[in-house]
Amino acid sequence: MTFELPSQFHAPEQVAFHRTELNVILGLYGRMVAAGEWRDYSMSHLRDVAVFSVFRRTAEHPLYRIEKRPKLRMRQGQYAVIGMDGQILKRGNDLRQVLRVLERKLIRAVD
Repeated sequence: MTFELPSQFHAPEQVAFHRTELNVILGLYGRMVAAGEWRDYSMSHLRDVAVFSVFRRTAEHPLYRIEKRPKLRMRQGQYAVIGMDGQILKRGNDLRQVLRVLERKLIRAVD
């Protein structure tokens, strides 16, 4: 005899960005494209992490990665912005606050 847990108790098969999170990320992406800083993006939804990568050119390595790791929600924060070199630029639980590190670059690009 096998016992199966109801679907509400199963861990999700992959982590993904919610529509409201994507609206915030794509809003910033659109402003950076308009400023000529970014040209392409990609998204990956894996078991433990969802990644939104931004590129200056398609064939390059990503300039920045915006990651969502729900398991870190109670520790450092589930959202992180990671630079091209792998350095964590900002981490926290408020996506808008975390993305401000990239909006500062937009202000400099306009000046």
